[in-house]
Amino acid sequence: MVVTDLSSPVSQAQFGDLVGISQQAVSLLMQRKILVDGASADEWLLAYCDHLRSVAAGRGGDASLELAAERARLAKEQADKIAMQNAVTRGELAPAYLLEEVLARVGAKAGRILETIPGLVRRRQPQLTSDDIAAVADVVAKARNLVAKMNLAEVDTDDQDSGISSVDIVDEDQAA
Repeated sequence: MVVTDLSSPVSQAQFGDLVGISQQAVSLLMQRKILVDGASADEWLLAYCDHLRSVAAGRGGDASLELAAERARLAKEQADKIAMQNAVTRGELAPAYLLEEVLARVGAKAGRILETIPGLVRRRQPQLTSDDIAAVADVVAKARNLVAKMNLAEVDTDDQDSGISSVDIVDEDQAA
């Protein structure tokens, strides 16, 4: 049925036929308060055209806000990607496997350096007994092992907050 009198109310199906959308789409427009129940066909037509203009201009309400938020998120991700590529180009970022390899080598070298301490102490302090040197070697070994067991959470905290102290390294009978 063709609507000829726009000054009177029409059914959802009739309005849908008039503007080329389904009755379900008209129902959704009513649920979203774009079309007011009981209004005339010309009021619905004006409201529908206003809604279409708003959507086209990017002022389409919640759906438009979600789209704008999604576009902003995408733009941020793209900017982050470019910033990361630039950081890699400048040599500010390295692959995780490379960092892991470097840290393993540095840790191994630090361990070897720590192991030389008892011998250095023996040469510089010849009056120390073998028990004294063994005690130094034990403290160095405990320190090395404690550091080897560290995880990222312990590295991120200050020494005061990490729970690691000289008491952890020294023998209990020596600490007392």
